[in-house]
Amino acid sequence: MASMLLTSLRSSPLTSVQAAQFAARSLSTSVYLQAQAKSKKTLAKSGVKNVVLVDGVRTPFLLSGTTENSSYLNQERSMQRSSIVYKYADLMPHDLARAALQGLLKRTGLPKDAVDYIVYGTVIQEVKTSNVAREAALGAGFSDKTPAHTVTMACISSNQAMTTAVGLIAAGQCDAVVAGGVEFMSDVPIRHSRKMRKTMLSLNKAKTLGARLSLLGSIRLAHLSPELPAVAEFSTAETMGHSADRLAAAFGVSRLEQDEFALRSHKLAKKAQDSELLSDVISFKVPGRDIVSKDNGIRPATMEQMAKLKPAFIKPHGTVTAANSSFLTDGASAVLIMSEEKALAMGYKPKAYLRDFVYVSQDPKDQLLLGPTYATPKVLEKSGLTLNDIDVFEFHEAFAGQIMANLKAMESDWFGQTYMGRKTKVGAPPMEKFNTWGGSLSLGHPFAATGCRLVTTVAHRLQKEGGQYGLVAACAAGGQGHAMVIEAYPQ
Repeated sequence: MASMLLTSLRSSPLTSVQAAQFAARSLSTSVYLQAQAKSKKTLAKSGVKNVVLVDGVRTPFLLSGTTENSSYLNQERSMQRSSIVYKYADLMPHDLARAALQGLLKRTGLPKDAVDYIVYGTVIQEVKTSNVAREAALGAGFSDKTPAHTVTMACISSNQAMTTAVGLIAAGQCDAVVAGGVEFMSDVPIRHSRKMRKTMLSLNKAKTLGARLSLLGSIRLAHLSPELPAVAEFSTAETMGHSADRLAAAFGVSRLEQDEFALRSHKLAKKAQDSELLSDVISFKVPGRDIVSKDNGIRPATMEQMAKLKPAFIKPHGTVTAANSSFLTDGASAVLIMSEEKALAMGYKPKAYLRDFVYVSQDPKDQLLLGPTYATPKVLEKSGLTLNDIDVFEFHEAFAGQIMANLKAMESDWFGQTYMGRKTKVGAPPMEKFNTWGGSLSLGHPFAATGCRLVTTVAHRLQKEGGQYGLVAACAAGGQGHAMVIEAYPQ
């Protein structure tokens, strides 16, 4: 597909005058498009329970292995200092998840016994706490009678946790569900090689000294090489960064466009942080250490500084760098989802309705990161809305090249007709509505925790900006994707 895309898109109007117009429009925050008049109808459905987001919180998102005050540009130097203190270094994933759960309880004043179920997402699983939802819930003081389970769906794991909660409530099984996600990349499981594992398991079963000595004698130096986890596709053995580089090339996304978008993300995140708009972030007293109170990956640099970085994946000619990619991040999130009836009965004022959602999947080789392009029109059609009805867009920013490729795919009639079976293009979101408080490139991306951040941000932006409808979209490993429509709760 990549070569076909490259040839077709370069020969189409998208890469001539329209491409220039689109690039200028997509990165401008000063040019405002006039949206069509929106229908103010509610998306409530007869016979279906209204499911609401009561509130959401998250721990500060920290670059893995760094302090709260580290920045991207000084991170490499900081890592070389032996005296550096890593805020989350001695924790485990369930510690961060527990902190998010406790923060949610404190924020909402929710009685612990009012929660019917807990669902958490995680990607890089700590084997000691395979059901991290249960361990975090017990640690946070929830009743041992409250069921909890863990899901995994790569970068949309907490999206899956939330929609699982929606399903439980809509089916009448629960009235109040806590959903969330956690990722802890500062301490990932590292395995022995397969040959070493087989030898060790055999040693455990060996009954005689001779058998044990024979097995020990069979160990070779190569057996001691560890297996490190990688952000790579099992089916293709390709890293996600490599896929992002090829996708950017296929859609003709330049290094300049990627750096500009990444810088936009950091500037908007910094502005939101300074304006105290990131109210979902809770302070976390790390046991034995200081209080952590804000994200530390926000790093507004200059285009000149970003331009100095070398390609990170396809060398020497790739365009994806550390500066225009999301970074390995530690963090956890949690949201309280309830039936509207239960929320009002308990005296809560919900933030938003969680409405229609879809999951999509594509070819994990050539369309790995195009989930938003496929999911957006499907969820809009399901809701009976158009792109112009949406007031707030929050897309997961895995890579700047991934975002720009999706936007160009959404603006391409050829792509819509060739790959999506549409008569015309999907249409790209106007940038004045798009990720205006920053995104994963700047705020951080703890894989399984990002979905809850996106949904909570949409709810907060709708309240702040007076909009009615918001749309979340994200890509995920395996060529999968997710989109959800969120409706503001009447003020």
